[in-house]
Amino acid sequence: MTSASLDADAIARLRLLRTHKIGPVTFRQLLGRFGTAQAALDALPGLARRGGGAAPPIASAADVEREAAEVARLGARYLFMGRPDYPPLLAEIDTAPPALMVMGDATLAQRPAIAIVGARNASAAAIRFARALAHDLAQAGVTVVSGLARGIDTAAHAGSLDGGTIAVIAGGIDIVYPPENDRLQQAVAERGLLVAEQPPGTEPRARHFPYRNRIIAGLSVGTVVVEAAPRSGSLITARLAVECGREVMAVPGSPLDPRAQGCNQLIRDGATLVQTAADVLDSLAPFGHAHVAAPPAGYRAGDAADASDADRRLVTGLLGPSPAPADEVIRLSGLVPAVVQLVFLELELAGRLERHAGGRVSLT
Repeated sequence: MTSASLDADAIARLRLLRTHKIGPVTFRQLLGRFGTAQAALDALPGLARRGGGAAPPIASAADVEREAAEVARLGARYLFMGRPDYPPLLAEIDTAPPALMVMGDATLAQRPAIAIVGARNASAAAIRFARALAHDLAQAGVTVVSGLARGIDTAAHAGSLDGGTIAVIAGGIDIVYPPENDRLQQAVAERGLLVAEQPPGTEPRARHFPYRNRIIAGLSVGTVVVEAAPRSGSLITARLAVECGREVMAVPGSPLDPRAQGCNQLIRDGATLVQTAADVLDSLAPFGHAHVAAPPAGYRAGDAADASDADRRLVTGLLGPSPAPADEVIRLSGLVPAVVQLVFLELELAGRLERHAGGRVSLT
């Protein structure tokens, strides 16, 4: 489907997604409850009212049609969660983006994929290793995924460009960052697959990079960290890979080099040690092709359990300004999960609840 010919359901999905307060988790829950984006849009005012507030302003059809026209003008297109061309592995994670914008060969996201990430200020030896590793994996039929950053990411894309690479960027699909990767980003869009979650024209901000990292981890059966400091975005990607149930691998380095400390820590904590492409392929063998080819997740109207005023008071009373695990709130309430999740939706749409990483929630 081209962006210029979006159907009514696609327009409704974009309107829901572009509405303030509705992120990937809320989007998935709304469609899981109501079945279609249009039904979810129609339900927003009532949900927010029961949550004690007013519904957020809903994105207009005209706004999303302008966005879709810009996506088409750029030569990009949308991939929607629940449709056959959406990356199947990414669809498995709870925070999968409801819509992606892509340029290039989307079939690359249907193949077995490995993420290669690492330091922006990487050593020459690490850059050479990452490029060679990416080349060997791509020649073996594995798609290489990275984030188009300086250093290891750039090396990974350069090494795998001829065999199959996916670059996930933090900003809009028309924004080049870093500027020196202008030609590489264009080459990936023409010969690989360029992926963005943010609308066109969005300049990358610090908050966007963790979102990008979870897409990198979600697209991949495993993540290889080549060089990384103990507190770095690459280790965030590795942690996200673990949360997705994916393999984490790391390249060992000198204990005297701070850039190797993150990788050595990962290996100490159980990550697979990688020295060659064969090590990566061996570690992925247990997953098998069937895992990679898992069918995409869809949306079906689920449990229509309603919440009473007593249920709302009970759940709200268990929440506070400090984030608490949603599962713990469900357990303590004694209510069925569908009822508690409905109360969360009502509170969130009313502007009274905030979702945090790790499935935690708090009152605002």
